[in-house]
Amino acid sequence: MGILHAIILGIVQGITELLPISSSAHLILVKWLFDIEASKAFDVALHFGTLLAIGLFFFKDWLKLITAGIANVKGKRSKEGFLFWYIVIATIPGGLVGFLLEKFAGDFLEDKYLIIAIALIVMGIVLYVVDKNFKPKTDYNHLTLKQTFIIGCSQALAFIPGVSRSGVTITTGRYLGVDRESAAKFSFMLSAPIVLAATIFKLKDFVFNAQFIIGVLISFLVGIFVIKFLLDYLKKGSFKAFAIYRVIIRNSSNYNIFYKINNI
Repeated sequence: MGILHAIILGIVQGITELLPISSSAHLILVKWLFDIEASKAFDVALHFGTLLAIGLFFFKDWLKLITAGIANVKGKRSKEGFLFWYIVIATIPGGLVGFLLEKFAGDFLEDKYLIIAIALIVMGIVLYVVDKNFKPKTDYNHLTLKQTFIIGCSQALAFIPGVSRSGVTITTGRYLGVDRESAAKFSFMLSAPIVLAATIFKLKDFVFNAQFIIGVLISFLVGIFVIKFLLDYLKKGSFKAFAIYRVIIRNSSNYNIFYKINNI
């Protein structure tokens, strides 16, 4: 894999990981269509780049959450403290089930392009219907343990390429009455522990070369921009555009795959 390929994959990861359009599906399709050879460890490294973007963008939020979470244990109760432990609790079932499912089914699904295409369009439709019909009743600062736990469990479905971790958690949040901006923010915060765990787990497989550094850096820089864009956009906009895009990219991908197969 060359430098240009690392840049392309870094850009794809930075955009698609943080929008509800599935980074795994886009990375698989881009690598297949352009004959890019990249290991799973490199994919995890790209996710680490977007994790750094989340960590930097929400640095003050994380500092408050962690500090308040520790204070909660000492008896100083606060909303931030409870939310920290809600995130911890919500991460466990979704992360564990998702890890087990990906371990036993991840390789099988990686080249099943029809399944990826179906997941893209089905999740797009569900996102559109839920976002349109379920009115906001609460925000980020008033999430309950039940809401965060259910959202956390929904992460398990992200092992299917095309579903999208952010897509399924945002959709679940909207179904539970969380407003759009808050659903997106909580989705970002909730993804951090699992991505960090995956990074540590794959650390021994990382190859710290120029491609690695460039891929992580690009996904980080693009990720910062995308987080800001999405949160600003959702103050007035909806998820309709992303739902439509999922259907379009699904049809476009099918056409490109068909074209490539017939020109081998």
